[in-house]
Amino acid sequence: ALPISSLKGTLRGACPDAQRVAIFGPETSKGEELHVGAANFADQRLLLLPIRSLAGTFAWVTSPYVLRRFARDAGMAGLKELPGNIDNPADKQICLVTDTPQLCLNEDAVYLEDLDLTATRNAAATAWADWLAAQIFVDDYGWQQMLKQRFCVVHDDLLSFLLTTATEVTARIKLEEQSKTVKKGGLWYEEALPSETVLAGPVMIGKTSLADGEIVRVIATCVEQPLQLGGKATVGRGLCRVTLTKGA
Repeated sequence: ALPISSLKGTLRGACPDAQRVAIFGPETSKGEELHVGAANFADQRLLLLPIRSLAGTFAWVTSPYVLRRFARDAGMAGLKELPGNIDNPADKQICLVTDTPQLCLNEDAVYLEDLDLTATRNAAATAWADWLAAQIFVDDYGWQQMLKQRFCVVHDDLLSFLLTTATEVTARIKLEEQSKTVKKGGLWYEEALPSETVLAGPVMIGKTSLADGEIVRVIATCVEQPLQLGGKATVGRGLCRVTLTKGA
């Protein structure tokens, strides 16, 4: 999950001064009278994990539990007409794909990392792919099709395995300034979510002097450009695109 402090701090910095305090609340360090901001954020949790695939380059992988959790949170935020729940495949070697997959070799063979899976075309998976594509890639037909073709639902246990074995791990070193050799103790490893990972979480709007529509408009303006979230910006980490989906 992405801690909400990372997202909220970045959005606060991008917000116009005139609406910043009303939407995000005052900064405690400035000694202002404290009050809750109008926008209440939650942690952004995993929704789709990109995994290397022998066909289609990569798959956007999720699991029944992840989709159920997302549907629960989205429902609380006012989103309606969500696709139905998906049960775990009866066999852990089975994955569920849409009716237009690009992940299959020889009709139903799917290879994710070192896993050899058998694909089953599933109407509920197709419904979820269609719904998510429309929310994530608004007005971008090309990317909507890419998500639909690469959407893949695996068993909950299998996703847990992929989360421990298929994330991006990079070796880093620190050099001695003069000799340019590796400093003693200067080798470490950093783990990160791979590019194209999709996280999701609700934003709740509370009572304030600003109208709800004005708050949403201001936040939407803040996310028109990609945002830098978290640390390691100098080595290319944390560059994200944020999309708002309006509920009730």
